[in-house]
Amino acid sequence: MVSLGCAKNFVDSEAMQNRLTEAGWAITHDPAQADVIIVNTCSFIESATDESVDTILELAKFKEHGSCRNLIVAGCLPQRFGEDIAEAMPEVDTFLGTGAFDSIVQAAGIPEVRGAGGRGQCFFPDPNLSTFDFHKSYVEAPAVYLKIAEGCNKHCTYCIIPKLRGRQRSRSPEDIVSEARSLVESGAKELTLVAQDTTNYGNDLHPTTTLGRLIERISDISGDIWIRFLYGHPESMDESLIRTVAARHNINSYFDLPIQHASDRILKQMGRNYSREDLCRLFDNIRSHVPDASLRTTVITGFPGETDKDFESLLRFARKVRFNHLGAFVYSDSEDLPSHTLSDHVPERVAKERYERLMSLQTKISLENNRKHLGKVLEVLVEENTEENLFTGRTSFQAPEVDGITYIHQTSREAKTSDVSGSLQIGRFASVRITDALEYDLIGEAA
Repeated sequence: MVSLGCAKNFVDSEAMQNRLTEAGWAITHDPAQADVIIVNTCSFIESATDESVDTILELAKFKEHGSCRNLIVAGCLPQRFGEDIAEAMPEVDTFLGTGAFDSIVQAAGIPEVRGAGGRGQCFFPDPNLSTFDFHKSYVEAPAVYLKIAEGCNKHCTYCIIPKLRGRQRSRSPEDIVSEARSLVESGAKELTLVAQDTTNYGNDLHPTTTLGRLIERISDISGDIWIRFLYGHPESMDESLIRTVAARHNINSYFDLPIQHASDRILKQMGRNYSREDLCRLFDNIRSHVPDASLRTTVITGFPGETDKDFESLLRFARKVRFNHLGAFVYSDSEDLPSHTLSDHVPERVAKERYERLMSLQTKISLENNRKHLGKVLEVLVEENTEENLFTGRTSFQAPEVDGITYIHQTSREAKTSDVSGSLQIGRFASVRITDALEYDLIGEAA
């Protein structure tokens, strides 16, 4: 199984793999040995679509040069392009939309069954009716993702996700807390909560609840874990959640809030219902309650109608807020997006130049932020032993996969006592003195 795209997709892949394992399938990491190959795809932007297509075509070769007798493509790519993709990709035997993940065991057991005209079979049920079970009770790494909701109720003009995933459907707090407890009992040290709109969690439940109340319950499970959330939204980030993060030591002071832009005019065109001033108040409020808060965001350059003035407004905002982590995308256009009909599309060359200018600025800010940690002793979750006496891990302000990492040097003396408490061990927290800082990564030694 190959999982492409974001952490939310990865959770879907894990859940499908879990169902397959329970049904008696064995998982192999060697595609040449696989009877069934599954690609869980992303199509959020053009580059993600291209990566999905390239991966499918590369793995399709194992139908001729390997053991593969059933190539399954799941997720956002088939959901977005429907049965047209079956015509375009005859190599694929089965297509599963985002509402069909619960059919994975059935699909895996049907070798090379074709639909009309020799096309691959297509399963595209309404994603709004999906009741797929994401519950997972085992861990393969110390850091795990916990999906708390599916779908999105927002209507951002550049985003295809509500069409692909349906309306927001929050899992019950009891189900999530039960899964969290099982994961912690199985050895998880970090739980990262994810959804399409994480901070809007619970608004669709009866009775309604909030992300803050959910995180409090998860926080009560153990004091020896980290908890964080990704994919928040400035509109649904309320003060009660900020206060919850400030009050609980095992909830990381980490706020992932994609703003997408900082020009009021462009924000309105994007369908984002807040202003630059609203964002300033929000980040000031976070820092007033959580002085050590780590702020992460994502922005888009080259959105239709973006002028030099709009872009300069975005640059000034990045300088003002000094995000710890900032990711950027060049606007990706498609005919099935509302933003496609907007006027004054920005030339790709200009959009890329703006992207490079923004990331150049952020690189400098990130380096300056990281240098503030020099000489400090930080708590690090140790994740990998890359070579003799060199480990990698992450601090509480480094989220898995999207941020930098911390390199940890273990001295010879510490290596000799690796079996004693307090030494570097995979899946444990360690005290690390920071000795050097790079643009995105930190370097230190076991304290």
